Amino acid sequence: MDWYKTIKRYYDMGLYTKEPESTMYIGNFVVYGKITAEQYETITNEAYTNPKATE
Repeated sequence: MDWYKTIKRYYDMGLYTKEPESTMYIGNFVVYGKITAEQYETITNEAYTNPKATE
């Protein structure tokens, strides 16, 4: 399975969000190892930062 393509498609459809408080947070896929931080940045046009590391 190409996780990057699937996640990007769902993000583009509005199913995933870049809001860390959301259960549909796209950054969770970086944590789970399904996409890289660079791929997160490509999808969202924002650099990935781990929200749990700032708490």
